[in-house]
Amino acid sequence: MQELVEFIAKSLVEHPESIRVEQIQKEDETVYRLYVAPEDMGRIIGKQGKIAKAIRTVVKAAAVKSGERVYVDITDGLTDEY
Repeated sequence: MQELVEFIAKSLVEHPESIRVEQIQKEDETVYRLYVAPEDMGRIIGKQGKIAKAIRTVVKAAAVKSGERVYVDITDGLTDEY
């Protein structure tokens, strides 16, 4: 799943080398934190958040097969807090 998030994000941005995906395991869910260069945030989020919503939808659909509950959190590469 982490590779899927990374692949989608790298396909959309101008600085694919700055993409980083971190997997955070919680009790009954997995959060994939997507770090993006600040100048690429607009490309990942899209107008009215449509691209971000599409990324989340694809990842959740892929997780249904394995019965996982997953979330995608998008942040700029400058922020490290959760």
